[in-house]
Amino acid sequence: MACASCTSSDGTPRGCKSNGTCGTDSCNKLTVFDWLSNMQLPNGQEAFNIVEVRFKNSRKEYFINPKNLPLKMGDLVATQVQSGHDIGQVTLTGELVRFQMKKKNITEEDRPKIYRIATQHDINIWQAARDREAEVQKRAREMAIFLRLEMKLSDVEFQGDGTKATFYYTADKRVDFRQLIKDMAQAFSIRIEMRQIGLRQEASRLGGVGSCGRELCCSTWLTDFRTVSTAAARYQQLSLNPQKLAGQCGKLKCCLNFELDAYRKALKKFPKTEIKLYTEKGVGICQKVDIFKGHMWYAYKGEWMNWHLLTNEQANAIVEKNKNKETVSSLEDFALDLTPVTEEKVFE
Repeated sequence: MACASCTSSDGTPRGCKSNGTCGTDSCNKLTVFDWLSNMQLPNGQEAFNIVEVRFKNSRKEYFINPKNLPLKMGDLVATQVQSGHDIGQVTLTGELVRFQMKKKNITEEDRPKIYRIATQHDINIWQAARDREAEVQKRAREMAIFLRLEMKLSDVEFQGDGTKATFYYTADKRVDFRQLIKDMAQAFSIRIEMRQIGLRQEASRLGGVGSCGRELCCSTWLTDFRTVSTAAARYQQLSLNPQKLAGQCGKLKCCLNFELDAYRKALKKFPKTEIKLYTEKGVGICQKVDIFKGHMWYAYKGEWMNWHLLTNEQANAIVEKNKNKETVSSLEDFALDLTPVTEEKVFE
């Protein structure tokens, strides 16, 4: 759960009046649509008794429902932890949980249990603990600065029973925070757990709005953080400007990989930009490529201000003739016969 007023009624979140997709602390992080909810199981087959539960931000875990409680999406449940209990929201039930666990390579053995549906007393304690997180995070940062630790405390998550807090931090190198843990345990009277996360994981937990105007992919649906290189920007003919290519995490945007395969497939129809076109008038050198329209601009060596527009088919034809040791008369002869190339023709 994110906002304090987002309780559930018949499985439908209320409070935000937007079915759990409001922008208040990101109610819809990693939401999964249960497309199997209306399907009945074959006769004799029992329902899958493992449930997906989401805690603060994007943390999700899977729990066994040993008592076969009538759980539905949006219910608050008390779950098993090493010491005490935690409170989370049911985000998925039924057979789709089995597919999610298989996708994430999570086994069904030794799964923690769901104790009960959260009572009002459980919810009150949980909400009181959640209300402490901002102040605890502020004081913890002050302690880390006082101890001159090179680390950034990005988030604090209290356990549902209020007896333990997990501090998420980022750091460039190893940090000795033993004294910090002692000071925080004495100041807050709780058990402390420190957990280091990467910059992308930090952005996914905190959330936000990207330069595209939408919520960050990492905080809404993306869980597979793959390496993004500057080669992805080069394939897409993007300017290598770090300020424009970097996301809120400070690293290259994950969305650079989304259309990379389509660009690489389209570029197979183009000759490499470093290949020169040999004509009787001079040597043509590639200056610019328009992947969507299938156009290439060439300029003669020494005449850099005069560009000649060719299609990728025309450029490939000249390259083939050059390979056969044939020389065309000029680039102008091909440019005069230019015909429009549609986007579908390039990406077909």
